Amino acid sequence: MTYGSAIMFVVAGVLGIVGTAMLLRLRSPSITEQQTYAFRMIGIMLTSAAIVLAMSAAAMWQWSTET
Repeated sequence: MTYGSAIMFVVAGVLGIVGTAMLLRLRSPSITEQQTYAFRMIGIMLTSAAIVLAMSAAAMWQWSTET
């Protein structure tokens, strides 16, 4: 695994954890309507960014191992 793809996997993991935590925060009954909107929008964007970044890192890793 190259250094660049390892960093991409780590960043994707962090984005995924933060995005999932924000989406799970929606289950709390004490959040306001504005917080619901913000948590939903930011959580979905971070989670989808994590998925796309992980796919890009996997492709970069595969391309670096081909001869």
